[in-house]
Amino acid sequence: MKNVISDMDGVVYRGKQLIPGAQAFVDRMLAARIPFLFLTNNAEQTPYDLKLKLESLGVHGLTEDNFITAAMATAMFLKNQKDRAKVYVIGGGGLINELYNVGFSISESNPDYVVVAKSATFSFEQLKKAVRLIDQGAKFIGTNPDMIDPVEGGNEPAAGTILAAIAAATGKKPYIVGKPNALMMTLALRKLGAHPDDTLMVGDRMDTDIVGGMEAGMKTALVLSGVTTTDMIDHFPYKPDYVFNNVGEIALDKL
Repeated sequence: MKNVISDMDGVVYRGKQLIPGAQAFVDRMLAARIPFLFLTNNAEQTPYDLKLKLESLGVHGLTEDNFITAAMATAMFLKNQKDRAKVYVIGGGGLINELYNVGFSISESNPDYVVVAKSATFSFEQLKKAVRLIDQGAKFIGTNPDMIDPVEGGNEPAAGTILAAIAAATGKKPYIVGKPNALMMTLALRKLGAHPDDTLMVGDRMDTDIVGGMEAGMKTALVLSGVTTTDMIDHFPYKPDYVFNNVGEIALDKL
């Protein structure tokens, strides 16, 4: 395989634990000079944060250019929609940083958009404010639809659970920028300068990584180190091209 686009959560690490085989997977891509990107629905951290996180887990040799986050994709999308905008944000510093980078201001006063990502500090007050602003006309944007994230010892609620609460209260569905939206895949392929026929999408979720890669025309590899289990695969009307226990089993020169 000539190019690789890979998810991170549940593929490279779970929470603060490196998944077995992850370092070897990165080392093989670097040694073979295979162009690759980590494409993550994580909107909490910047590429620099993610680089530092992987280094702390023992994975070296990466640069900030090896990452595209849902926060980056959301900022790019909104910038294409409106050159200058006010945004009310539920989410972490990574998302706020990317919105600032494209010239947006963060405001609770008549914002153009309510942008929602996973937030460890999500509160009823934020829920109430988001609902009121959307009811008043702000457009409802989600960085990603993931309902849960894999962490040490199990799973935890993710952006999708917050989006569901706001959607239930407003009766409006968010426009979601992250995977499986083809926009994320297109941005990644464009950044790599890659053709989908020559690219492998690696992920742990059938409903985001695998369907997104498939719809973009890429080969897909499901790893069982995150959310999707073997028993769950048959519940979907599509299948991955390959299934591995973890990324350490992926021999890219044989695919």
